[in-house]
Amino acid sequence: MNLHGDLFSVPLKNPVLIFSVILFIILFVPILLDRIRIPQLIGLILAGAFIGPHGVSIMARDSSIILFGTVGLLYIMFLAGLEIDLGEFRRNSLRSAIFGLYTFLLPMTLGTLVFRYLLNYGWLSSILIASMFASHTLVTYPIISKLGVTKNRAVTVTIGGTLITDTLALLVLAAVVGLATGNEESTFWRNLVLGVTLFAVGVSIGFPLIGTWFFKRFDDSIAQFIFVLAMVFLASFLAEVAGMEAIIGAFLAGLTLNRLIPATSPLMNRIEFVGNALFIPFFLIGVGMLVDFTAFIRSPKTILVAVVMSVLATVAKYGAAWLTKVSFQYSNAERQLIFGLSNSQAAATLAVVLVGYNIGIGTDVDGNMIRLLDDSILNGTILMILVTCTIASFVTQKGAQALAEEAAPADPQKPNGAASFLIPVKNPENIEELVNLSLALGNKKEPDRYTALHVIEASSPEAEKEQHSRKLLDKAVHIASAADKKMTPVLRYDLNLVSGINSAVQENKVTDLILGAHRKKGLRDSFLGNLTEGILARCRVSIWVYCSRQPLATTRRYRVIMPEKIEFEAGFVAIADRLRALAENTGASLTVHCREKTAVRLKSLWKKQKFTAKFEPLIAYQDLIAAARLMVDNEGLILLMSRNEGMSYQPIMDKVPRFLNRIFADRNFILVYPEQELGVDRNFGLRNSRLVSAMDRLAKWGRGLFSSRHSLF
Repeated sequence: MNLHGDLFSVPLKNPVLIFSVILFIILFVPILLDRIRIPQLIGLILAGAFIGPHGVSIMARDSSIILFGTVGLLYIMFLAGLEIDLGEFRRNSLRSAIFGLYTFLLPMTLGTLVFRYLLNYGWLSSILIASMFASHTLVTYPIISKLGVTKNRAVTVTIGGTLITDTLALLVLAAVVGLATGNEESTFWRNLVLGVTLFAVGVSIGFPLIGTWFFKRFDDSIAQFIFVLAMVFLASFLAEVAGMEAIIGAFLAGLTLNRLIPATSPLMNRIEFVGNALFIPFFLIGVGMLVDFTAFIRSPKTILVAVVMSVLATVAKYGAAWLTKVSFQYSNAERQLIFGLSNSQAAATLAVVLVGYNIGIGTDVDGNMIRLLDDSILNGTILMILVTCTIASFVTQKGAQALAEEAAPADPQKPNGAASFLIPVKNPENIEELVNLSLALGNKKEPDRYTALHVIEASSPEAEKEQHSRKLLDKAVHIASAADKKMTPVLRYDLNLVSGINSAVQENKVTDLILGAHRKKGLRDSFLGNLTEGILARCRVSIWVYCSRQPLATTRRYRVIMPEKIEFEAGFVAIADRLRALAENTGASLTVHCREKTAVRLKSLWKKQKFTAKFEPLIAYQDLIAAARLMVDNEGLILLMSRNEGMSYQPIMDKVPRFLNRIFADRNFILVYPEQELGVDRNFGLRNSRLVSAMDRLAKWGRGLFSSRHSLF
């Protein structure tokens, strides 16, 4: 009977029942709130207040809630660093710094003056309270992640500003604590600066090296996920050792691992799924458990303090967002996004108020401790967190929806309709990399189609027929499903591989064909010969021939070599869009070697998508060999090729396999054949004298290919 009573006594003590109740809250609260268009995180905070110790007291805010809540908070900051566009982050670093100063100085100034002269708090207390307004937490980040606007420049600027303002607010906390406790010696600041410097340098340099080493040697999905979590919490702990808050470490871990976890990869999907489904809701419920509504009935001063804090925080953050909009000529939707992301108070605010509440600065006549921050500030802070998170949720959702709608119309220079990728699978060793490449070439938010094909040839022995084929297809389907993408398996019986692939391309309306070269043997001349005679001659779609020597995620930069006149190929626009997606989804940078006219065309295509790459002149053949030998580790090569009748075809392309096998024996490389319209005459449209003369010069160039320095293409 006692055991039975313990099971249902409140607050609940049985861990199984506690976990079950929280899971049901996470499950049903968002479903109910979606119907009345209230942001889910507000519902989770209110649910926490209802079941918490200050509500109906179903559940205590014990160590388990605190543990999972801490994980959720670190997860939010980690995802913010992981999903940020590093290129955009670097380009907007100055703007992030300016916004960080806006959103720090404005709340600090207003908060200090109001609490010192209006509410009569001491200088130290007023400065510490103001630092709570200056900081903010990206509580509403899951909203913009769900709506797919994480790459927007306003989001990038806000995230960068968050790192600055939170760091400054925590430095203010350290300074005030030092002054309040008499620990203002120069050694305190020297140790803090030294610790922060060592931490930043160690994580920024060490984590990418460790991550690259791990991902190259271990491809087990569970091991990779555990490794990422371990690195996040290690960075968070190291931040605390250095004298900062753990959230700074989690954010920096996300930045340093950003390039190693492609946005479309199964690993990224697992990270987002676990965080959004479990850890982040736990954090929001835990924040709700801090809300004590009865405190406002017991103390009228608490109501005044809570109202002043909420108004000050909202006005100051709105002012910072407005100044940023005016300074950089952002849109109203972007201003809403900046305000929504920066208005919510949680992590650093809680850290500051709890530290200040526990510091005594003297005693009263009755011998009671006088706290640096009193009960009214503590309870007012909890209400401020609820109010600011509520306002931020509605504003962020409105701004993110507006930006998502603005980005919805199709780009007139982009191919109509979603892409359709076909991946013939034959070698079990390269299936995962071929699927990962197809996912990286696609758009994370668009309904691209993926098809895995295995062709059973008439000459195949019985042992290699249907059962073996199904295993290969199932592996491809499983890899794609881990990234939340649907892969359709297709099994064909045909006379030969080439005929089967050609038929599948036509039947499935394929736009891109992904082929794999043998990882150990590389590209044989016979392979490219068969490809040219069979698939290239009959399949007019874009073809990607991928030779994987290391995981796709560990390639930090691609050198893209484009032949002259490639911009006139029918599939050039589609290829440019795929290259942009590859760079954005994998975090790799692009260095494009091409003619000036090609560079102008690419820049015009990528400008509308706010994507930039580095451009260099087309490399001469001998220079390309030298450059290839000087390429650093974790760089790959992408060569744009052409079919025989293509506008950009040149005879030297036939010798590419021999060159790649000799120079690129240990690096990733991709051969790309743009889509070619059936029956196109490469001389069509070149009948005027100027272009005919150009063709004559090209013929002379081909005859003298090996007599002097000439371009590879």
